Amino acid sequence: MNMLMTIAIILLVLWVLGLVSSYTMGGFIHILLVVAVVVIVIRLIQGRGL
Repeated sequence: MNMLMTIAIILLVLWVLGLVSSYTMGGFIHILLVVAVVVIVIRLIQGRGL
């Protein structure tokens, strides 16, 4: 599960960088955000916390 959390954090960082920069790949950045949020929610539901 540590790997999933690491991936979620990386995806969130990439999403923030996409928002900050003027160059974004459109919906792809938002898909990354959704994936990261889903991973965090699954982790919370399983009781492992952040």
